[in-house]
Amino acid sequence: MSSPVLPRLRPPRHRLHPAARRWWTAQALVSVSGPMLLAALALGLLSGLFFPGALPWLAPLLLVTLVAPSLGYLILMPRRRYVTHAWELGTHAVYAADGWIWRRRRITPLAQVQTVDTVRGPIQRRYGLTTLTVTTASTAGDVRIAGLSDADAEELARVIGRAVHATRTAPAPAAEPVPAPAAAPYPVAPADGAGRDGREGAA
Repeated sequence: MSSPVLPRLRPPRHRLHPAARRWWTAQALVSVSGPMLLAALALGLLSGLFFPGALPWLAPLLLVTLVAPSLGYLILMPRRRYVTHAWELGTHAVYAADGWIWRRRRITPLAQVQTVDTVRGPIQRRYGLTTLTVTTASTAGDVRIAGLSDADAEELARVIGRAVHATRTAPAPAAEPVPAPAAAPYPVAPADGAGRDGREGAA
């Protein structure tokens, strides 16, 4: 017998706000690319002032180890993140996809949702963005949807809250009635004068 065909889960369709790319670019400048470029500039200036003979080999080294990686991260990371980050809210689950090198997809049943929080960091507030965090009872971790607009995050938090409430308060399906077992036939008493083995008793 062939196995039943299960419905396929469609990829998440809802994208983040376009300002998320600018937010990630600013975040990269503050945390990764900016410090690397400043380190390369400082090393180049110090070498030019105190060790000018080292510049012929130090400049290519700084270009390969600091300048090129920092610029690559600054340019590629926001674009790749924006392409891969998406979310979907179904009838029974929240589905989120993120990552730009290592991609991750997580499906969280609404029945496991404990809290829904919104977080706005200082850089996010500059671009009007919010991170929505769905806390669950699972040990795999929370579901984070970063880069939503403030209005979309608030609306999504309300919708998830209502969906969780509806899931937990929905009545349980009625149990199927269990038929009573058929009654065993009663033993038939032997006729008058008959013995246990069916033979007539002595007169």
